[in-house]
Amino acid sequence: QVQLVESGGGLVQAGESLRLSCAASGTFSNINDMGWYRQAPGKQRELVATIFIAGGSPNYADSVKGRFTITRDAAKNTAYLQMNSLKPEDTAVYYCNALTRDGPLGWGQGTQVTVSS
Repeated sequence: QVQLVESGGGLVQAGESLRLSCAASGTFSNINDMGWYRQAPGKQRELVATIFIAGGSPNYADSVKGRFTITRDAAKNTAYLQMNSLKPEDTAVYYCNALTRDGPLGWGQGTQVTVSS
């Protein structure tokens, strides 16, 4: 059974930092890339950042460029999202996904990030 497990969310004040982790487990084809997405109440899920497992330049949403950094540990099938200078508008449930040659692995349960002003 394939699982994606996100962790690291919490309640912080504006300007503070959080580091999210996403671990993929189970049986699946090699992961090509991993990404972080978020969904705020009443809004659609949106892409935050993606990264190729093999390396290369990550891709970021304009709203998080310069503040968030996505990294990965290919050996552990794990992706991280370092979030600095958090803003109230970053409040959302954060999800990760992983893409293999057979398609996406699906969604984890998400981790709540709440930023107070």
